[in-house]
Amino acid sequence: MKKLLARWLLPRLLTVDHKHDRVMISEQCLEMFQRNPDEFLCQFITMDETWIHYFTSETKEQSKQWTWPGEPASRKAKIVKSAGKVIATVFWDARDIIHIEYLPSKQTINGDYYTVLNYFNNVLKKKHLHLTKKKVFFHQDNARVHTTPMTKFNEFRYELLLHPAYSPDSTPYDYFLFPNLKKWFGGKRAAHRRNRGLFWRIGQIILFGRLEKIGESLDQVYRAEGDYVEK
Repeated sequence: MKKLLARWLLPRLLTVDHKHDRVMISEQCLEMFQRNPDEFLCQFITMDETWIHYFTSETKEQSKQWTWPGEPASRKAKIVKSAGKVIATVFWDARDIIHIEYLPSKQTINGDYYTVLNYFNNVLKKKHLHLTKKKVFFHQDNARVHTTPMTKFNEFRYELLLHPAYSPDSTPYDYFLFPNLKKWFGGKRAAHRRNRGLFWRIGQIILFGRLEKIGESLDQVYRAEGDYVEK
């Protein structure tokens, strides 16, 4: 017998009501997905914000080095993330990263910031002509800052998908996009003016085909009767 560390930290102890909501919402979205998976993925767009440091240190895994038997491990000074950082708002779908918006200095994320949807909608029309006359299934978590009036979504023909509380295991940017992006940033130094291009190139590499498994993720939450699903 041996002790093992927990592999995945649970964000919250779910109540019966939380689990019920997770099951119901997953079932609704899964039904939409199963009608026509290809069509659903063509219309599905998700977004969230994340901090991007101008320099991100390597993880312990990334700093591993090959050594000969009996050879001592190399010593390395601890390096911390740079103080310089910026909030990036990323909009993406099953094909690629559609738009990245950087928060201006000294501005905070709030309801007023959601004028960014106007810029995003213009970019979307240019990049994805197939959505010009179709409804967009827009997904975001239920953080307090995501409080855009529904009139804005109705104006752009976006259907806002429901998202259950405390559910990072069913948000693709939490369990997939952002963690993998930050692994790629490990050991790289990128000034703010270069972040956009680097973010874009790395994102295109790791995004390929991943959103196609959203149906699998929803089904796992449903089958687990609302309990957390380890990724």
